[in-house]
Amino acid sequence: MRTATSPFIRIIGTLTAIILIGPALVVIPLSFTDRDSFQFPPSGWSLNYYERLFTEPVWVQSIGLSLMLAIVVAICTTVLGTLAALGISRLSGKIASSVRVVLMVPLVVPGIVAAVAIYQSFLSAGIDGTFGGFILAHTALALPIAMVTVTSALQDVGPNQELASQSLGAGPVATFMSVTLPQIRGGVIGGALFAFVTSFDEVVVSLFIQSPSFRTLPVQMYSSVTTEADPTIAAASTVVLVLTTALIATAFRTGKVQTPYE
Repeated sequence: MRTATSPFIRIIGTLTAIILIGPALVVIPLSFTDRDSFQFPPSGWSLNYYERLFTEPVWVQSIGLSLMLAIVVAICTTVLGTLAALGISRLSGKIASSVRVVLMVPLVVPGIVAAVAIYQSFLSAGIDGTFGGFILAHTALALPIAMVTVTSALQDVGPNQELASQSLGAGPVATFMSVTLPQIRGGVIGGALFAFVTSFDEVVVSLFIQSPSFRTLPVQMYSSVTTEADPTIAAASTVVLVLTTALIATAFRTGKVQTPYE
């Protein structure tokens, strides 16, 4: 049954949506400008900066690295987050709470603090500016999100179902694949999507551990905006916005994604 929404709530919701969407309403038109500087509204329209974005080596390389990194991080985070959620669900009391708090630390620690800590650790280990280093850093940042989404989905799985499967002779792996996974699929897919978006958009930690040969798209955008007013940044921002929004919207539209709040 639907409940009536008060006019006050509607107004607050509308204002919040405007605040969130407002920057996109400025950035997207700027990406189609024919000028060499930012001017809103644009006096003319052109696709020159999209052509530059997908032809200049520095931009093409950063886009490719970001996509490859986000895919690998999504896979790693989904596997580790699912295993962590399953492990915690089988613990009880203070042990489960302590493990959950430790794994949630990346969500509550300020980004700059995490960036400095990761940079110092990676510098000592000699993995800063490497693909493996980026995978470790981004996976650590995205892991809590995947764990929470899977944990939320596991609340709908009754322990008796797994016990019944095992009593019929199925092993732990077979029970997970045939009983548990189909029921938590929404949480697993949701965790993977949010991990992909987290990695693809991450800039603070990436700024610290970057190298001249490994620079993700957000880092390239940040570096470019600090040195010159190039509308290519607006084109890159539009691509990131459209890609992440379309990915999440498509998944939610199919009804196969579960968030931590469901």
